[in-house]
Amino acid sequence: MDYEKIIHTIVDPILINPSALMVRELPNDGEADVTLLIVAESEDTARLIGKKGSVANALREIISIAGKTENKRIHLKFESFDEEEK
Repeated sequence: MDYEKIIHTIVDPILINPSALMVRELPNDGEADVTLLIVAESEDTARLIGKKGSVANALREIISIAGKTENKRIHLKFESFDEEEK
């Protein structure tokens, strides 16, 4: 299943700069676990997390339901990148 596509479909409309969104699968020890790293600009990362993590929890719930169709546990990690001009 293409979890990256699912995440893009859900979060692109709420981001200021959706073209800067990066979703990568991180290597895991177990076959049943998948960790996805979601990296966006700092303001967009704040939107993805939401107040008290409400948006992040909703995303985790949706992705976990998608993962259950393949008997996988999906973990989401959020990070932001800084755009520093040197």
